[in-house]
Amino acid sequence: MAVQSHDPSLYEHRDLIPVRRALISVSDKTRLLELAEALAEAGVEIVSTGSTAATIRDAGHAVTDVSEVTGFAEALDGRVKTLHPAVHSGLLADLRLASHREQLAELGFAPFELVVVNLYPFEQTVAAGKPAADVVENVDIGGPAMVRATAKNHANAAIVVSPERYDDVIEAVREGGTTLELRRSLATEAFVHTAQYDAAVANWFLEQEDLGWSETAAEDPSADDESLDGLFENADAYVGYELFGLREAVLRYGENSHQRAALFTENDGSGIAQATQLHGKEMSYNNYVDADAALRAAYDHERPAVAIIKHANPCGIAVAPEDAADPIAAAHELAHACDPVSAFGGVIAANRTVTKGMAETVSGIFTEVIVAPGFEPEALAILTQKKNVRLLVLPEGFTQNPVELRQVSGGFLLQDADRSFKPATEWELATGEPADAETLAELEFAWRACRAVKSNAILLTAGGASVGVGMGQVNRVDSCRLAVERAGERAAGSVAASDAFFPFADGLQVLLDAGVRAIVQPGGSVRDPEVVEAAKAAGATMYFTHERHFFH
Repeated sequence: MAVQSHDPSLYEHRDLIPVRRALISVSDKTRLLELAEALAEAGVEIVSTGSTAATIRDAGHAVTDVSEVTGFAEALDGRVKTLHPAVHSGLLADLRLASHREQLAELGFAPFELVVVNLYPFEQTVAAGKPAADVVENVDIGGPAMVRATAKNHANAAIVVSPERYDDVIEAVREGGTTLELRRSLATEAFVHTAQYDAAVANWFLEQEDLGWSETAAEDPSADDESLDGLFENADAYVGYELFGLREAVLRYGENSHQRAALFTENDGSGIAQATQLHGKEMSYNNYVDADAALRAAYDHERPAVAIIKHANPCGIAVAPEDAADPIAAAHELAHACDPVSAFGGVIAANRTVTKGMAETVSGIFTEVIVAPGFEPEALAILTQKKNVRLLVLPEGFTQNPVELRQVSGGFLLQDADRSFKPATEWELATGEPADAETLAELEFAWRACRAVKSNAILLTAGGASVGVGMGQVNRVDSCRLAVERAGERAAGSVAASDAFFPFADGLQVLLDAGVRAIVQPGGSVRDPEVVEAAKAAGATMYFTHERHFFH
């Protein structure tokens, strides 16, 4: 359908618009009466629906029911009440146009200058584990229509979708009306709100295995592997994945000072974007990237673990010894010892509460960010003496995304997050004597830890801690050399993990010559026999996992 063309000269933006008539229909009644009282005091006519109208009326304020405006009672159990020309003409009329004003007069309809709407609690219904029929019933139809209509017509009316903006509206009404700047801001929030709402609905529909809407379909709202299948198997799955977010903060700049940057938070997200900053300078773009990489590394381990990150690569990863009196402090000391030079100005993540002992060690090291599930009061007292260090507490129920998204020109790539770690019991002994329990545990730690290293990745470990890291090289031989160089004397007697197979024996030989005694790697190269032979000749033990951990 063609869009009507208008003379641009007619579009003279009106700035201050007095509020004479408001339409209110909200599921969330937070501060509703405070808003209604302010509107009533200003002489604003309030038009409302259902329980919203009853709440306002019970508080002693005059209210006009939508049915009086439309001339029709609510129909179909409330599914139809605002979907009527008498309502939407008042929302969409562009009063800058004489033809619109004349049509409103002919039809006997009046415009709205303020619309306050929030939508049916769809996500809350899903989270509560309600039956599918209840979930579907909470898909709002009239609400999004009113929100989008008013947001489109923001030149003439203000749309409010959150009680958090009531103060702005109340102040505007008392000062004579809403400004164009305020209406534009509210319209932006409104379109983001409806986009997120639609994405949540689409996500839920994609997750349903039974399109007959069984009573148990909504019992488990959590995202598991099966519920993500639609993202990869459904050709229209892109409409369901959550690509929308609320702008949480405008950052000073991006990776470099000439790049603009902002932080957006996903609807119902529970990750680094939702972390609470307790202390320090504002977070930068690079801080967020490195903090997320640090969390990714630390939370790969079930035991108390610490990861130190620099430029999205680990310069130290360690788990606490079994007998450590202060496990997280011990893990940090071991991680830091891997490469103290690179750890200067790094980002630290811990998968346990930061203790006083860990804080005492960290306080003597220049650190950009520390992120953890919590901080002991004594630890905070120590760390807050450092003016610039950023201290972040993870949100309760911190989770890592089950899928990863990367933008490419013209689109984006989506993949399952790499969290698959085959246990040693499923590895193949390629050569050498079977490792004893202690060595096998060391190899398992190395295999988990190497996933956090950018490819080509080589990680040397000893005592549950990295001692040498070779990362991001364009060939595996250079990664082996870098790992050995960084480990120095610690390479002798260490174990090694390689994120992918050795295409030739030369890289492995660098490790063997440095004294590495056991290796874990995926295997699968056409030259596996010569690689195995090199390990055998050195008397080293080598396991094949038959899975790899590329990380670009």
